[in-house]
Amino acid sequence: MPDDAAALDAAAARAVAEEESAFSHPAVDPDATAAYGDHPDQVIDFYAPHIEVVPGVPAPLVVVLHGGAWRAPYDRRHISPFADYLARRGFGVASVEYRRGAGDGEPESVAGRWPDTFDDVAGALDALPALVREILPQADPRRMVVTGHSAGGHLALWVAARHLLPADAPWHTDRPAPLRGVVALAPIADLAVAQKLDVCGGAVRQLLGGEVEFAERQPYADPALLLPTGIATTLVQGRGDLVVPQAVAESYADAAAKAGEVVGLTLLEDVGHFPLIDPVADACAVVAEEITQLAW
Repeated sequence: MPDDAAALDAAAARAVAEEESAFSHPAVDPDATAAYGDHPDQVIDFYAPHIEVVPGVPAPLVVVLHGGAWRAPYDRRHISPFADYLARRGFGVASVEYRRGAGDGEPESVAGRWPDTFDDVAGALDALPALVREILPQADPRRMVVTGHSAGGHLALWVAARHLLPADAPWHTDRPAPLRGVVALAPIADLAVAQKLDVCGGAVRQLLGGEVEFAERQPYADPALLLPTGIATTLVQGRGDLVVPQAVAESYADAAAKAGEVVGLTLLEDVGHFPLIDPVADACAVVAEEITQLAW
């Protein structure tokens, strides 16, 4: 038992250090910002590729969906160093903002806004090809990879599955999104499992609502129920993640397998939640490589 306690203390200390490192980098201003709607949160930051990987060939486009448990205090600025990191590796990057918690009269601790969060992510992806052609001509929207961290990982998996949504869903599409793939980072990929594990202090329940609303809305929001997507998908997960445990990603991968789809699951030893988006962490280089394999 003392050994178990010591291991838990060490894991907690490592998690704190990882989070401090990820949030220690100053925010990086984008090269351009464009609106895809009228709300102040309906904007996309664009980062131009810093290098030309293949001379004369436009860069792949990486769409970044930030995490933060769908809660208002966490916006795209905290993931801007990661967006800049990808741009420095030769990608065009579109970092999407979207409405989160703290609607009218709600405390900031509330996660998500139904249906606003989903309206925004769907709207942003629909608007992106035209915006990229206008604002970021160095990037090719036909070679698009969506990545997202934590709650953003959930949204990345969800946007790739819109063609599988119930027909009455306002976000339903007639065909799969034109994506090269999805790289979901420590994603809240299975909402039922995440709810049972109380991931992010009940964030899933707040996102979908009470017990009745949860059951009604889950088929419209849970990536684990929207399979197979037919889109190449890789999950990257730290084995030491105390925020979104490994079991959540594994449950999604298992659901995909049962649906007849192979989903990649890259498990990183001695890695927690935040190194996946920390430019100075080795795990971040692994993420960039996973994106590269799908993008090119």
